[in-house]
Amino acid sequence: MNEVIQNMVDRRSIRSFGSRQIEENDLDDILTAGMYAPNGRGAQSAKIVVIQDRETIAQLSAMNAKILGTDTDPFYGAPTVLVVLADKNVNTYIEDGALVIGNLMNAAHSLGIGSIWVHRAKEEFASEEGKALLKKWGIEGDYAGVGHCCLGYRNCEYPEASPRKKDYVVRV
Repeated sequence: MNEVIQNMVDRRSIRSFGSRQIEENDLDDILTAGMYAPNGRGAQSAKIVVIQDRETIAQLSAMNAKILGTDTDPFYGAPTVLVVLADKNVNTYIEDGALVIGNLMNAAHSLGIGSIWVHRAKEEFASEEGKALLKKWGIEGDYAGVGHCCLGYRNCEYPEASPRKKDYVVRV
């Protein structure tokens, strides 16, 4: 199996991160992978917001936890949170954003950086508090939250893969 495919097979979601911030050159490489994700009709509807300050991460975590109905940190202590938004006026915006997150996670794993996709960005950025954050960040337009890609060095054992279901692939 080639190295790229093996990286995809080996990647796992990480649910415990150390506090050490990821290196800037690694972050740049991860972001580049996200920017080159496939997208519908070349529209590039997605936007990636990089958040590394603890105050903003704590605010987003609290918003996300409230939607989830918990008081725990849904970002698992990740020192970097990438919020992926997409322009709702592009009919493939959800798919475009999802592909960006997939590329971000695979690129992170290839660099030894843990990642996890955390949902509820749609609800966060549809709220008044979320809209205020977008305005504060200078993001204008009709953007929807697609997801959060939380990044950091893992602070846990590396999870094993679940067996793949037998009927995952159907050949016709």
